[in-house]
Amino acid sequence: MAEQTTLESLLEMGFGRNRAEKAVAFTGNQGIEQAMDWLMEHEEDPDIDEPYVPPVGNVLGLNADSQPPTEQPTMGETAEETTGEGSSNGDNASKKPLTEEEKLQQVKRLEDLMRVKQAERRQREHDEELEREKSRRKQGQELQQIRQKMQDDEMKKITELRTREKMEDKLARQRVKDRIARDREERAQKFGGGAQSAAAPPEPAQPSLTSPTSQGPPPSKKEYDESRIQVRLLDGTTITTVFKALEPLAAVRVYVQMNTPEDQDFTLLSPYPRRVYTELDMEKPLKELGLVPSAVLVVTKK
Repeated sequence: MAEQTTLESLLEMGFGRNRAEKAVAFTGNQGIEQAMDWLMEHEEDPDIDEPYVPPVGNVLGLNADSQPPTEQPTMGETAEETTGEGSSNGDNASKKPLTEEEKLQQVKRLEDLMRVKQAERRQREHDEELEREKSRRKQGQELQQIRQKMQDDEMKKITELRTREKMEDKLARQRVKDRIARDREERAQKFGGGAQSAAAPPEPAQPSLTSPTSQGPPPSKKEYDESRIQVRLLDGTTITTVFKALEPLAAVRVYVQMNTPEDQDFTLLSPYPRRVYTELDMEKPLKELGLVPSAVLVVTKK
């Protein structure tokens, strides 16, 4: 299709002259389809409606280094030479004008072609948008997996730390229990042997059975070697267990700690008569503190 015919066809379809001239020039006057493709691709250009200024030495697609003809052909002559309707020896025969019906048919055909091109362009843009959306979703899933892995690793570290702390606390409690057990054995050996030796008085002389006025020794006080301790906790519940009379009060405190929530600081006291036990009392035996053969202790917050 000649340049003039392409330009006129674009103008017939409603394109502005500046746009039509640019489309013809930048496509090298290769036909209406190429010009329409260029217009659809560049319709958003900010300078699309500015007048077309051809480069120096170029006239609608001619190269700058090509030798221009001695005389510039007119638009009509170019159209005639391209379509083959002009004479072979350059006669000035005019192009046969199109009838109104032919013009309408040509415009309709071009409009149908343009609609097809636009539909293809929309479909291509839609496919590209789908691909971009798939890429975004894939990147989002990968990022979510990375975040989830980081959270899992962090939770694993926290769990391991808590497990280690609990194990260390359990070992510490076991060491306390072992130390109390050793102290209990040592005190039992120390106080038990001395009490036994001290409790063995010399045998009194046997009174004469024939003397009616003789009286026997007064009955000795019963010795208890165990103490039943009842402890009332902070929540109102009570726990009861039996300790050796020579065990220190610290054994009762450890027993209470094992039956109360962790990290709960408390004090032991005796309600009747009221007495708050100090750290010094924790090393004293239950017998020395008057908690034998039984006693009631109360747990209070410090």
